[in-house]
Amino acid sequence: MRNVISGGLLSAVILLAFGSGANAQPVERSGDVYHKAVCGAVARLIARCHAHVVTDPAGRLIYDPQVPIGGYGPSDLRSAYEVTGTGSSGTIIAIVDAYGYRNAESDLGVYRSQFGLPACTTANGCFKKLNQNGQQGNYPAQNTGWAQESALDLDMASAMCPSCTIYLVEANSATYGNLAAAENTAAGLGVHAISNSYGGGESGSQNYESSYNHPGIAVTVSSGDSGYGVQFPASSPHVTAVGGTHLVTDGSSRGWAETVWSGAGSGCSSIYTKPTWQLDSGCSNRTVADVSADADPNTGVAVYGPVNARRSGWLVFGGTSVASPLIAGIYGVNGGAVNYGSDPYANVSALFDVTSGSNGSCNPAYLCTGEVGYDGPSGLGTPNGVGAF
Repeated sequence: MRNVISGGLLSAVILLAFGSGANAQPVERSGDVYHKAVCGAVARLIARCHAHVVTDPAGRLIYDPQVPIGGYGPSDLRSAYEVTGTGSSGTIIAIVDAYGYRNAESDLGVYRSQFGLPACTTANGCFKKLNQNGQQGNYPAQNTGWAQESALDLDMASAMCPSCTIYLVEANSATYGNLAAAENTAAGLGVHAISNSYGGGESGSQNYESSYNHPGIAVTVSSGDSGYGVQFPASSPHVTAVGGTHLVTDGSSRGWAETVWSGAGSGCSSIYTKPTWQLDSGCSNRTVADVSADADPNTGVAVYGPVNARRSGWLVFGGTSVASPLIAGIYGVNGGAVNYGSDPYANVSALFDVTSGSNGSCNPAYLCTGEVGYDGPSGLGTPNGVGAF
């Protein structure tokens, strides 16, 4: 469904319905599209999610209860990233998010049915929702913004790996401690990949970094949504840090083109050492990101999820929260051995290089500007099939 929202379509869609909105975040603009973060500012050692939802100019949520209003669907994303496999039910992708999401299974069912993906339910063993202790019950209270994040994550993992089994692990809250507990629970469930679409300050994060160190599991983390700057856990040397791009169709043989999304996080960690496979010379510590995928709300994705605490509908989302579960899904389709985040570095030919665009000003420039080869906002590039994962 290649009808990413344009200015004209946005005006038409506003007439359909308005949501009350889950927060009072500032309205941002990308091209002709307005959007806002679904999670607000947080204190130290608390993470915020990186999803952005498309709104009208006043920041009012745009949705339709019955039909997608725009954004890329699974066939678009699979075409853009040359993904043809569908994975297998024996491969489990875990989504770690904070707070509860009451209608996670039913909302996921609407998304998958709309796009012709196989049903993924508790009954058929494809879907499982767990609290941070690994129990199917005693879930935390719902937070609409984080529930929207969870909907986005579930839909993107489904889009890329429709035959994979999906677990949603809900942390009690967005503190680093609770998210770390949920991460460890997910890692103990026999999963192949864990997606994390959140982040916060590096200071004090050392006590939680070991929770993202799980040999043999692909741990993907969104790089951020505030432009140049580093967040944890993307800065952990044991994860695949996922940046963001602006994705559009073009007349090339690929049929698609990408530039750096201005909101993608990137830069040089102030704490964590550089993994041996990362060879850029302008940062002596860990550099963010490793790879990237679509993230600009102006080239966003269709999602079915909470509009408010009472109803769900079709929305359009962006943010590097799109990119992290998308890459986790591609790890799932590949299904092979995982050696932390090193695999893309050993398979650069299986990536599309992103060579232009910027997320800010910095020195050296490659930490915030798309360049030939490695750069901060897009890493090594975006998936060209599953061979790099």
